[in-house]
Amino acid sequence: MQKSSIEASLGIHQSGYQIRRSLIMATMLLSLTACSYLNPLNWFGDDEINAPTELVTIDTQVELNRKWSIKVGNGQGKTFSKLTPAVDGDVIYAVSEDGTVLAVDKNTGEQLWRTRLEQKITGGVGAGNGMVLLGTRNAEVIALTQDGGELIWSSQVSSEVLSAPQTNGDVIVAQTVDGKLVALNAEDGVQRWTYETNLPPLTLRGTSRPVITNDGIVIAGFSNGTLVAVAAEDGVWRWEERVAVPEGRYDIERVIDIDGDLLLTDSIVLVSSYQGNLMGFDVQTGRIVWGLEASSYHGLAEGFGNIYYSDDESHVVGVKNNSDEISWENENLAFRKVSAPTTISNYVAIADFEGYVHLLSQIDGRIIGRTRVDDKGINAKMLAHNNVLYVYGNSGRLTALTLQ
Repeated sequence: MQKSSIEASLGIHQSGYQIRRSLIMATMLLSLTACSYLNPLNWFGDDEINAPTELVTIDTQVELNRKWSIKVGNGQGKTFSKLTPAVDGDVIYAVSEDGTVLAVDKNTGEQLWRTRLEQKITGGVGAGNGMVLLGTRNAEVIALTQDGGELIWSSQVSSEVLSAPQTNGDVIVAQTVDGKLVALNAEDGVQRWTYETNLPPLTLRGTSRPVITNDGIVIAGFSNGTLVAVAAEDGVWRWEERVAVPEGRYDIERVIDIDGDLLLTDSIVLVSSYQGNLMGFDVQTGRIVWGLEASSYHGLAEGFGNIYYSDDESHVVGVKNNSDEISWENENLAFRKVSAPTTISNYVAIADFEGYVHLLSQIDGRIIGRTRVDDKGINAKMLAHNNVLYVYGNSGRLTALTLQ
């Protein structure tokens, strides 16, 4: 499989002048802290080198029907965030960039409660153990009650939080953009421990969501291409492994972020990196189980014995689990800035920058269903529960779709 690169998206060629010029153009899009950040959701301009593929007519074999829809604030706002809802029991929780938090009955679409925070939200949603968890642009982790949306506590961390905090009921873990994994007491938000990594000079704007295993291990992927496991209780180091190794002369060629959500399957954690690899590691030891070369800044999905990912050119790929055998690859959505894949029934659901939701067959990758949900596009990963697909569009509309 051909390895793609950010240079193609930015129109970078091999002359030093052109590389320097493209780097200057790129940094105009960056928000600067200790290092620089590229936003992969905003690579395309008016004169893009790789124009998004035009959609073609498909042989529709499955229909997507709207079950209910509800508005959640301003959605992703202007920050190109990936605020993703969370389902816990019969309730789905969603948040908008402007601080609107909503709890909705996932079956009926009935609003259970709504609250408004005076914060810009950049990380969310985490939900469980009676708490709704959010991260802010102003470097805070916020905990609300699940049954009413009341504030439990707000805790300051070292920098902006771009992914959903997670909890096991004892601690809450959140990843910050300055390369830290921080744990807070679930009861009062007091900091318990911090794990810190070194940031490369240039990274993608985003972080993966940490996971907490049932036996108390926190696993997190970082922008330097490493996957780290520590004890949830006290942050004691368990193991660390490389998912990707930086290559190339220029910083932009050496970007190897782990930005997509990790996928736990039995005793294996699966992870993808930009300009790197797709790999599986033993949760307890960090031993490499399998891997192959791939480039993705999205999370993964599984089904029908396959692992699914969308790469940095918006190709959707199915790989046989625990092997390097490609089951299928669909290039019909190339450069459409597709979302992470979500499996539902016999299909892989993918959303794109024009707000279309596409259903691909898990068997051969053909697109056999499509509907448009939000003309502002869809950045957030879709959720699937009981054959209902929950789609949170960039405009702030949360929609439940059924298959027929």
